[in-house]
Amino acid sequence: MRYKTVTAAALALAATLSLSACGTGGEPAGADGSVADVSAPAEDKAATVLDRPFEKPDLVLTDTTGKPYDLRERTKGKPTLIYFGYTHCPDVCPLTMSNIAVARKQLPKADQDRLQVVFVTTDPERDTAAELAKWLPAAGDPSFVGLTGDFPTIQAGARQLGIGIEPSTEEQDGKIVSMHGTQVVAFSPKTDQGYVLYSEDTTPDDFAEDLPKIVKGENP
Repeated sequence: MRYKTVTAAALALAATLSLSACGTGGEPAGADGSVADVSAPAEDKAATVLDRPFEKPDLVLTDTTGKPYDLRERTKGKPTLIYFGYTHCPDVCPLTMSNIAVARKQLPKADQDRLQVVFVTTDPERDTAAELAKWLPAAGDPSFVGLTGDFPTIQAGARQLGIGIEPSTEEQDGKIVSMHGTQVVAFSPKTDQGYVLYSEDTTPDDFAEDLPKIVKGENP
């Protein structure tokens, strides 16, 4: 497979320019907070494999049952996809959840059960545990984990992955918008490190092709 090297300086610039409402957000950061170098795939591949994986965010939030959810502890040793978004998003967020759900159903049952899909809200003021519990099964799959909490904690967790999010704002027409990055981050069950990114353009077929390898902790 052909890869090109993306420099840290280029990624830092991209992170500054690309944050938008349900648009592409920041690029991956290393465990020390610096922007990571990545191996970007050839154009026919959806996955971007990190040369320097980063640590899973140290997040304790609230799940859809209203109970504390320790992200590191609950997903330890499990293949995990993490996405930051919000339920009132008109396009990218529900589409991303739907694409993952379609691909997940193509896995063998045992692998479906192993795969953890975690949706962390970027709009916690509106996305309560009850709201996430209602939205996720319709937008994605009943097995998906929905997390909410206080915004500073969520923002800090996203930043550990180089994903930019900003507090929700109200536009002149009264519409409330949450600005966030749209990467799906895949974590290896072998190392518990984030090592693969998927953009908002990733299709169900792209996920379906890669998930069997993600479940095993292999490079797609």
